[in-house]
Amino acid sequence: MSDDSLHILVFPWLAFGHMLPFLELSKSLAKRGHRITYVSTPRNIQRLCQIQPNLSPLVQFLSFQLPSIKHLPEAAEDTREIPIEKVGYLKKAFDGLEAPFSAFFKSACADKSTRLDWIVIDFAPYWVPKIAQDYGVPCTFFSVFAATTKVFMGPCSELIGGSRTSPKDFTVPPSWIPFPSNLALRPHEARFIPYFYAKNESDVTDAERLATVISRSKFICIKSSYSHDSKWLSLLTKLYEKEVMPVGLLPPSIDKSPIKKSTTSLGEVDVIDWLDQQPAESVLYIAFGSEAALSIELLHELALGIEMSKVRFIWALRKPTSVSEDTKILPEGFEERTKDIGVVSGWVPQMRVLAHASVGGHLTHCGWSSVVENFQFGHPLVQLPICNDQGLNDRILEEKMIGVVVPRDDQTGDFIREDVAKVVRILMEQEEGKVIRHNAKQLKEIFANRASHEKHIDDFVEKLKKFKQDV
Repeated sequence: MSDDSLHILVFPWLAFGHMLPFLELSKSLAKRGHRITYVSTPRNIQRLCQIQPNLSPLVQFLSFQLPSIKHLPEAAEDTREIPIEKVGYLKKAFDGLEAPFSAFFKSACADKSTRLDWIVIDFAPYWVPKIAQDYGVPCTFFSVFAATTKVFMGPCSELIGGSRTSPKDFTVPPSWIPFPSNLALRPHEARFIPYFYAKNESDVTDAERLATVISRSKFICIKSSYSHDSKWLSLLTKLYEKEVMPVGLLPPSIDKSPIKKSTTSLGEVDVIDWLDQQPAESVLYIAFGSEAALSIELLHELALGIEMSKVRFIWALRKPTSVSEDTKILPEGFEERTKDIGVVSGWVPQMRVLAHASVGGHLTHCGWSSVVENFQFGHPLVQLPICNDQGLNDRILEEKMIGVVVPRDDQTGDFIREDVAKVVRILMEQEEGKVIRHNAKQLKEIFANRASHEKHIDDFVEKLKKFKQDV
């Protein structure tokens, strides 16, 4: 390590949509010779991707065991393992890490060899900045969401005691956006907004957590890039009244290790071998990330729509945590009827699939990490947002004409198989989707531009070093 190297602690929320971007950022910093302490829980650390040997000496994992909380399953350590109504209990358990983290921090700061230079934190550990301040260690909030989502939520004054008081207020673009935009939630998406502002089992709202972390950070960093989000980043800087610095889109690299076969109800399948046998750009990849889940009824409607479209597909389908192990989540006989054109598996190597020449489109929940991974390869989208920031990402993608939205009932969010089949055929086969396919391919120039992403990280590191020198 050089004399100007930094020791940086990173502390993400217990969701893989957060932990993985924090890990990508950690690896990018370690590549530049900086020492990283990555904080999480034992099982999450075990399940994270292995650090390559040349970086492993610089990335230390610090494990804290969650306290036992009533109503939270004993082994639950991330949001994938619990139904959405129990996430408040996970936050309560997470807040139980404040005392052991504080004890670690006091010990680390007492030893010159382990003293920290910076902390990069998520929205959830809102108690970290106060601990860090007591020892003179600065914090920066790292947002894993798109800049548009943060703009939509507004400044800290809107997060606590703001002007929007009902779900209906979130179905129109906020007043602080000074240019034309369709950035708003549909009524069925806005129904869930009150949960962000309401106290959960942890007795702290998500809005309070976010506002506290933003206000106590020296500046904000975000998973974004100037080439993709410049006007939104500028607006966010004005709203937060402090610098907002993109760290690039942090696209993960393709894992080139041997691939295990995917297990399906019809036996084991080598999905890459299966893709090798399909025509170019003929396969629709279907995936909804690590958390988003449709109801069984809508899963059936989606499946029957896919079947009706007669388009080739690979479906990475996880069983929702809210259903029992023996519950059938696909229509009776679906896999048998579609075995000649599709594969359904609980796990697939997503980056390898998206990179394959046979893939021509992606049916997605519009999670930001999934969007970033997809556009490295320029695939057009079938858009089916489910929760959290996905509806907002969906609006922006729709505005840019790089995907086709599945029509849904405004109030219930329901959709029908005929509409699924129609939009899939438009995207994958029909002349009507030609412009969308072209626009999506153009985005590859931004999302796959590794040099641009590396430059963002370099600028971020210089910011961290400069602040350290100025103190």
